[in-house]
Amino acid sequence: MKVWKESQLTQLSYAQKIETAYEIALNLVKNLGFNFCAFSITSNTKEMHRHTINLNNYPIEWNTKYEQEHFSEVDPILAHCNHCELPIIWHEEVFSKAPTLWQAQKQQGLRYGWSQSVHDQSGLCSMLSLARSHCPITTHDLYKNLGYAMFISRHLHGLVAKELPAFSKPGTAHLSSREIEVLKYSADGKTACEIAIILNLSESTIQFHIRGAIRKLGVNNKIAAVIKAARAGII
Repeated sequence: MKVWKESQLTQLSYAQKIETAYEIALNLVKNLGFNFCAFSITSNTKEMHRHTINLNNYPIEWNTKYEQEHFSEVDPILAHCNHCELPIIWHEEVFSKAPTLWQAQKQQGLRYGWSQSVHDQSGLCSMLSLARSHCPITTHDLYKNLGYAMFISRHLHGLVAKELPAFSKPGTAHLSSREIEVLKYSADGKTACEIAIILNLSESTIQFHIRGAIRKLGVNNKIAAVIKAARAGII
């Protein structure tokens, strides 16, 4: 690892304020070869008031247009990240049902990028996007930089969650992100075998996460775990 990467990751890990951490993350992202970095976090659970934070260095014109045109209602990247923590690369096929958004986005220099999300048991969902105006994102680019992006997104997410005690749920089981993901797919009616294929994991690993969720939630079976997690706002 180059010295500057180690230095900036260390600075980021010590940052305790979201604004400071974002500025450090932005410099790191630029050194990784991306012009733009966006981080947003929101909660829409029934038990909590809606809360949103949105930090980015996108052109002001684009932020204004995105809001005025209500693009959030048709944004496929946002929709994906609201339901899945797997990274998604921006490309034309993904925006097939929102071509106006795709064209407007490219005109602002937001041509190539990817987004990924973090979900937690308190109902918070954050999304980190890295983008640039040149050079398509290859699979190699994604895997080379995915670790840095995951570190950034989880640190920023944690800083916001820490400052929002109202979002904490005393007595709520602390499920891992993988356990939550497995329960979400289970709630959609997926079998352990199907979930294993989707997540590229073994069926025994999926069963391990299901048993972990059942134990932490204090229930007797998968269906009860899904129901209790849904009622608690975990999924």
